[in-house]
Amino acid sequence: MELLEELRSIFKKDKSLVVDDKLLKNRIVELALKLDKDLIKILLINEKIKKHFFTEVDKILIFDKEKFMKFIDNKEFLPDSYTAFKNKIGLTSEKRYLAKNKDVVLSWPYKDCILEGGQEKTDEKRKEIFHNEILGPDEIDRLLEPKVFTNFKRIDAKGEHKVTEIKLNDNLIIKGNNLLVLHSVKKRFAGRVKLIYIDPPYNTGNDEFKYNDNFNHSTWLTFMKNRLEIARELLSDDGVIFVQCDDNEQAYLKVLMDEIFRENFISTIVTLTNRGGRDYGGIARTHDYILVYAKTDRYTIYNIEDKNKVLPHKDEYGEFDLRELRNRNIRFNDRNRPNLFYPFYVNPKKIDENGLYEISLVKKSGFVEILPKISQGIQTVWRWGKKKVERELNVNIEGKRMRNGGFQIVEKYRDKTKMARSVWYEKEIRNENGTLQLKRLFKGKVFDYPKAEELIKKVIEMATKEGDIVLDFQLGSGTTAAVALKMRRQFIGVEQMNYVENVPITRLKKVIKGEQGGISKDADWRGTGDFVYCELKELNEEFVQKIKKAKDAKALLKIWEEMKQHAFLSYRIDPKLFDENIEEFKKLSPEEKKKILIKCLDANNLYVNFSEIEDKQYKISKEDVELNKKFYRRL
Repeated sequence: MELLEELRSIFKKDKSLVVDDKLLKNRIVELALKLDKDLIKILLINEKIKKHFFTEVDKILIFDKEKFMKFIDNKEFLPDSYTAFKNKIGLTSEKRYLAKNKDVVLSWPYKDCILEGGQEKTDEKRKEIFHNEILGPDEIDRLLEPKVFTNFKRIDAKGEHKVTEIKLNDNLIIKGNNLLVLHSVKKRFAGRVKLIYIDPPYNTGNDEFKYNDNFNHSTWLTFMKNRLEIARELLSDDGVIFVQCDDNEQAYLKVLMDEIFRENFISTIVTLTNRGGRDYGGIARTHDYILVYAKTDRYTIYNIEDKNKVLPHKDEYGEFDLRELRNRNIRFNDRNRPNLFYPFYVNPKKIDENGLYEISLVKKSGFVEILPKISQGIQTVWRWGKKKVERELNVNIEGKRMRNGGFQIVEKYRDKTKMARSVWYEKEIRNENGTLQLKRLFKGKVFDYPKAEELIKKVIEMATKEGDIVLDFQLGSGTTAAVALKMRRQFIGVEQMNYVENVPITRLKKVIKGEQGGISKDADWRGTGDFVYCELKELNEEFVQKIKKAKDAKALLKIWEEMKQHAFLSYRIDPKLFDENIEEFKKLSPEEKKKILIKCLDANNLYVNFSEIEDKQYKISKEDVELNKKFYRRL
């Protein structure tokens, strides 16, 4: 007990490990797993603690991480009433939490587990995510099965309409846990999505965001891993994924995505998001990162439109620039590559206003053959093969006089695009433009740090063509869906927060009616289109929401009675033991009561599985049954 008291005492001196005079056990575990140097320094201060957790080998101290973790995991380390109550109702086994009772841990805790993470508006005092259920592989039986969709409605410029069918090219907005939604749409969209863009929680450690942005490190990685693995299955073979993040997790996310997407890393984009920056340790950070990966090596990154590019010449087809058909490879010549050496003939007497001469594939009277220019023994002006010449000649290729009096072959180059760069600093793509856009749409502030439409336009332009499918399963304010609609792409948006109807749905209604903010002018957007909205059919999730909204202890006790009758309870909890210890439950704080009740629910049964859609106890309408069958039918 003396060692316990001394350990608690030195930890409480570090403000980063304490909230409301309570030690953050998960934070301590997290730092120990990472062999954090500051934590090690704290442990070395006390001689008793140093002797207990360190072994000296050749005058070098070795930290016994396993011994330390077992010690911290002991219920005596933090003998609070919340932990004591959990022990009594059966959520532990052999003095260890069942979810932690693993023999092998790879890379980080829970790597091989599923994080069924709920999200909600943040609480100023809460330092850990409210609803964050981690399930080991042996605990998962129904979680990832396809779920039932409900509350269907089709939305267009005329309003909301009853849904009678779901077409293959329908735009979709789906409310529900994004991990479960991704697994539910897998049958319909696996291998069909051309682009995935997500702006997930950054794990910043502050509470300024509308969604909970405060996963601890290892659970954040698990959260991302679960979702990125199924996301990869949804991508087409030529599809790409863009994931935006900041310094907090960029390095770890890069390694994680290297593992999931194997050798198909494309680039790390640095994008200027904030002119003034935010202070992180004395350096104002002004940028975010976007990690870009492909599913396979068959991907294409398209050039993006350069608004400022002006081409110097004009003809009846519009502006153009000139580009030589040039060869710099000393191994290629007319002897070893005769198929690329097709003759051109130029009429030196016929010149147009751009200084270009008429070209022919056949020598005519007065025409002369254009020969490759020889420089240092190299044929530096090359000629195309016959098929390409026949296809391109009338529009793209002309003859031009060179300074030395000879002629060369040039291509009329009309493309006003440029290859995408890895550093984006245009003022249009910064966060403040996204904020201003939403303020104009909603006559006030409705969302923190929305991405600018111009940024998403750039991503979509690089990765897709019209008609391609764009997926965003962290939809937030709906920017990705709004831009995809304006750029005439099919979209799938997933959001589990309750603001889905107040922000992204309302925004899309305005877009359909032709709102003119953001990229509307550049995209020549005047309004059109529609989308289908639906939700996952709640089961235990209905109780989760009731628990979150409960205002007092009486309401929570009433919910517990309902749970015993109608909810699917976790196999790890004994309702009889719960009732036997109800007086201790009543002594818990409101937040502790809510956390206990949510842990009593089986996370495998948050939503109704499609395989049980006709079970009468779930009261699913005939219309929803038929629509779900159409959605899941073999395509």
